[in-house]
Amino acid sequence: MKWFPARCLSFRFVLTLVLGWPLLVWSARLEVVEFASTVLQSNPLQDPVTRRVAVFIPDQATNPTALPVVYYLPGYGSSSDRFIEKADQWRAFCQRVADEVAPVRFVVVDGRNRWGGSQYLNSPAQGNYADYVCNEIVARLEARFAITNRPPRRIIAGHSSGGFGALRLAMQRHDLFDAVMALSPDSDFQDSHLPLVQLPGVTNATLTEVNACMARQMAIPLPRDGDLRYALGLSAAYAPRGSEYPGQFEWLYDAAGRFRERVWQRWMDNDPLTLITRDANVFAPAQSIYLEGPTQDEYKANVGARKMYEQLRHRPARCTFYEPPGKHSEHLAERLERGLAWVFDRPLRDIR
Repeated sequence: MKWFPARCLSFRFVLTLVLGWPLLVWSARLEVVEFASTVLQSNPLQDPVTRRVAVFIPDQATNPTALPVVYYLPGYGSSSDRFIEKADQWRAFCQRVADEVAPVRFVVVDGRNRWGGSQYLNSPAQGNYADYVCNEIVARLEARFAITNRPPRRIIAGHSSGGFGALRLAMQRHDLFDAVMALSPDSDFQDSHLPLVQLPGVTNATLTEVNACMARQMAIPLPRDGDLRYALGLSAAYAPRGSEYPGQFEWLYDAAGRFRERVWQRWMDNDPLTLITRDANVFAPAQSIYLEGPTQDEYKANVGARKMYEQLRHRPARCTFYEPPGKHSEHLAERLERGLAWVFDRPLRDIR
């Protein structure tokens, strides 16, 4: 059954009864923009440079219409391809946001790499994914679709690793992003990531095996253990060896299996909570920051989000924290819609 927003249904129903007009069905459309990235050329992991960007556009908007843009960063292992496969669901979401909150163009990017996800950071161990999002995707999309000149112009949003990426890009690019929405973001690494890297699948990997995974020719298969693959991917984002060692990173354990505190500190230096605690001006005063995490989040993302809010709540930046019911990836569309309602200063509805 086609879903109709209540406000729009009553208006259209009146038109149908009084004027005899047919009942109109508004629906967002999907446009897929595919291009070869310049900044990802010759990336050390030999990952594809031609990628697809999904653009969901509400039915009220024709191409010359200037709208705000939501740049959405999916979680680890996900990408624009998944949103394209589920286009009907996300077209309905985009239209519902347009009808009940504000018309926006909803843009979904692909930040995957060999390990599964790039964390949307620049790193010589993986490639320059922050530049790919902020410079290439923004420029290409806004050359094609008009953007409003009134804030909020651009909103950077993401879930899980994408929430981490959204926070980091909003911190780095005050000039681009007027608001950030971080849903279950990776943060508070001491409580979220440290238990991960202490799991047997990670600690049992030898330094020789890890170094073999970093071989430039990438000839060996990825490790079967998912925890190890994830830890390798995070290492590539957080602890690259340097530009003279493309594709290589520092591992958290030495050849004798001892934990390397110096390398772990490099991870901590990338933690959004660390950055917020250290620098009162990490966000611009004009930026809006929406933080959230569900009550039953398996990865304790709600704990980290709440800690970030406690650090930010007395600072000039506009900020809020919300803790919906559910688990890490549940009710994602509803959570996004609520965050956008807050950004656009619309009435808020709790998620049940």
